[in-house]
Amino acid sequence: MKRALITGITGQDGYFLSKLLLSKGYEVSGIIRRNSSMHQGTLEKLDPKERKQIKIYYGDITDNNFIVSTIEKIKPDEIYHLAAQSFVGYSFENPTFTYHNNIMGTLNVLNAVKEKSKNTKLYFAATSELFGKVANAPQNEETPFMPNSPYAISKLAGYWTAKSYREAYNLFFCNGILFNHESEVRGPEFVTRKISMKVAKINNRDNEPLILGNLNSRKDWGYAKDFVEGMHLMLQQEKPDDFVLATGEQHTVREFVEEAFKCIDKEIIWEGEGVNEIGKEKDNNKILVKVSKEFFRPIEAENFLGDYSKAKRVLGWKPKTKFKDLVKIMVENDINEPKNNE
Repeated sequence: MKRALITGITGQDGYFLSKLLLSKGYEVSGIIRRNSSMHQGTLEKLDPKERKQIKIYYGDITDNNFIVSTIEKIKPDEIYHLAAQSFVGYSFENPTFTYHNNIMGTLNVLNAVKEKSKNTKLYFAATSELFGKVANAPQNEETPFMPNSPYAISKLAGYWTAKSYREAYNLFFCNGILFNHESEVRGPEFVTRKISMKVAKINNRDNEPLILGNLNSRKDWGYAKDFVEGMHLMLQQEKPDDFVLATGEQHTVREFVEEAFKCIDKEIIWEGEGVNEIGKEKDNNKILVKVSKEFFRPIEAENFLGDYSKAKRVLGWKPKTKFKDLVKIMVENDINEPKNNE
């Protein structure tokens, strides 16, 4: 039985990855930052039988002694290093925490493998945010990185550390350069889930409009369930490498909003420009969407479009879920979520 350790197991990707690995017969362990309520995040959404199979280690990735002892004890066949401060907006508000958590935490994990478990294969969760404010699309493994947020900069440090350790110490370290991937368990601070949750509430007669930032921001949005399959495939190869995972389709925040409201049979008509733009319901002119400067980033990264041809060729991976289906999955889940219908 293969042993896998997942840092950041309580997040969106940890949820889907846990389910995938358990279905493949893995012995799964996860690291959770200790908290007073002992809350286990998205793992609480797992089937009770699945949760019982996961061994939890409470600690912090920035605690080097904890990371070293945990990895030495488990000696995992595979590590999926997902733990990070992953919200771009917050990274501008608190870059110190972002750098400490994402850079030092990653360094602790990589060093522990190097010193205590050299045969472990490791996946590092990089990000399309490494490309920053790109001029050309699509982006692939050869596209130059131009990170333009503290989050992206911290992830670039992890990317290069994993890559240099791979070459210097002959370790099986892979970087997954994943474009935006969303789901019904995405955190509420992310724009896609913010949209789906608000549409669910409006469906239940909430009269307050959805308030967003840059409606023209263009992203390559896929389904997290599809993307964790790509993560797993990277560690099943004979040689370690870096891969872009994406859908190859680009959509704006505006399009996401329109598709989300279509799920509750409401068509949006747009009026105005910039921060004065509003989205009205076609049938009755009720304002459903407003724009606020509060939700604009200090530096916008807008032109994300991934080229996953290398992953398709080498890993045999491709996305399965279409954009409209992703939006529908998220909205329908939130409509059926009790807390969104209070």
